[in-house]
Amino acid sequence: MKVVTFGEIMLRLATPGYKRFNQTDEFTATFGGGEGNVAVSLANYGIPVSFVTRLPENDIAQSCVQQLRGLGVDTRDIVYGGDRMGIYFLETGAVSRASKVVYDRAHSAISEIESGMVDWDKVFDGATWFHWTGITPAISQSAADVCLEAIKAANERGITVSTDINYRKNLWKYGKTAGEVMPDLVAGCDVVLGNEEDAAMALDIHPEGVDVTGGHVDAEAYLSVSQKIMAKFPRVKKVITTLRGSHSANHNSWAGVLYDGETLYKSPSYEITHIVDRVGGGDSFMGGLIYGLLTYKDDLQSALNFAVAASCLKHTIYGDYNRVTVAEVEKLMSGDASGRVSR
Repeated sequence: MKVVTFGEIMLRLATPGYKRFNQTDEFTATFGGGEGNVAVSLANYGIPVSFVTRLPENDIAQSCVQQLRGLGVDTRDIVYGGDRMGIYFLETGAVSRASKVVYDRAHSAISEIESGMVDWDKVFDGATWFHWTGITPAISQSAADVCLEAIKAANERGITVSTDINYRKNLWKYGKTAGEVMPDLVAGCDVVLGNEEDAAMALDIHPEGVDVTGGHVDAEAYLSVSQKIMAKFPRVKKVITTLRGSHSANHNSWAGVLYDGETLYKSPSYEITHIVDRVGGGDSFMGGLIYGLLTYKDDLQSALNFAVAASCLKHTIYGDYNRVTVAEVEKLMSGDASGRVSR
């Protein structure tokens, strides 16, 4: 099996500790981005994975590529060109103060990618799964075009296609809305991950009875939106939603549901009382889900439980990447959340 992911990876500049932008004189530099984060998770789990993006030919980009290679991700299909990597700045929130992200990704190398630059015949040779997120088509029209090009190529080859809708209002700035672009892309997907805002803003599908601001989410409330997605997009066979109850910036509850057209599967719920870094939480869920669906096959409950446990652990790890093993995830799945020293 081989998984391919496609999207932007950025230089991440984060304030140390809980400092605000206006009080720091230094930033911690790492790398991250939705599809790259998923690729790292899968590599950690022993799944062959190739990450496709467009990067400039400079030392910063090479540092990123070397790190991905060191984490087990195949980077041979990355294309080069353009002048810069995208950057995002992160201010980590605490208690009642939310985290903040500021993007500096205009004119990044991947935003200027064009159809035909990626040899999808070569990329998809031996592949069984292709993953993208709604962040990629939000970057630019040309990025959206290449994303559609990839989805169509995957569909022609019978490759399973998954997406995390991942609606980001601050990214859709090039003249088209998510609602205009995303439906054509989601129509080529087999597996869809998204919350209530994703469905509403990108697909014009609205769940009933959901109040995320109250700190409590109800799995049953997502059944209607899952059914509506499947009715609107006949190719979709599984719809998955993460359930985050935000008690504060540092304390969240975390669970998920999966609907396969017949059964609504619900995961256990975890109380994450001390969040180290929640950025990349959804990506770690998607990486765990892809692994679960490939490994547990028809055992959808176990696949969902693995995804939720994996992403629960990600909240304890600094940086975008989920640096955990299958054994660590399975230990949490088994009910061992003690955090005792492993000797």
